[in-house]
Amino acid sequence: MIRAPRLAEDTYSLVYAGHQRRVERFGPYVLERPCPSCLSASQAPPVEADARFNAEAPSGHRWAGPNVPLENWEVALHGLTFELGLTDKGQVGLFPEQRDQWRWIDERTRAASGRATTPTLLNLFAYTGGSTLAALRAGASVVHVDASRAAVSWARRNAALSGYPEAPVRWIVDDAQAFVRRELRRGHQYDGIVLDPPTYGHGASGQPWRIEHDLPALLAGCDALLAQRSGFFVLTTHTTGLDPEGLRRVVLDALGVPEGDRGLETGTLQIEPLEGEPVRLGAFARLAA
Repeated sequence: MIRAPRLAEDTYSLVYAGHQRRVERFGPYVLERPCPSCLSASQAPPVEADARFNAEAPSGHRWAGPNVPLENWEVALHGLTFELGLTDKGQVGLFPEQRDQWRWIDERTRAASGRATTPTLLNLFAYTGGSTLAALRAGASVVHVDASRAAVSWARRNAALSGYPEAPVRWIVDDAQAFVRRELRRGHQYDGIVLDPPTYGHGASGQPWRIEHDLPALLAGCDALLAQRSGFFVLTTHTTGLDPEGLRRVVLDALGVPEGDRGLETGTLQIEPLEGEPVRLGAFARLAA
């Protein structure tokens, strides 16, 4: 049995959000990034950012400021430790708006732990592994799937940093749709499935992904992987135009169940700032077992 490490104290905070920008403290660094949904007109706090992201700058020069991080560094959130690094798309490898989903995954995994077997979780579009780590800490074994080899390697480093270097994880570089189809043919089942699909992208072999076209079939496949165990399910998205109500309709249509059935819960992905209103960055839909 893997012993969970001592929880790390959070070193992330949202300092300010407004004027379509957000300022966040990631451990020793304060970073400023675009945020189209951050519409507050309140006065910004007197905090100077170490680095600011500009998507219009040439590739390789999009982060600028008086103290741009030149190497990767570590940040703690939700008692887990993450390696962070600046990317040319403005991401750093951590999505704090997912923290409430990690809590929920932890709760549902522990609820499933009363069975004779270890709970199993499938994490699709798993990126740097926040949901994987939350499930591991709650006692699950995880199949972690992402089309990016670099992202899977990053997630493995996060697992080691969080105290789970030998945890029961299958680290898989693959297309999510193709993997789910193969799991259905194999007759595999899961106690929980988590997915955070992009708006558009490509699989490990170049397969195109468009959320408005491909998500319903993927959801139906995921539902079939949960059928025999009545497992739990978490879908999150940052796609503009897919608010909680829109996401509810997509999920109910894909699963072929009427409104109100199966206890579907939807809401917003958000971060609570040190001051001011919560910042909404996406939507979630989830079903408890």
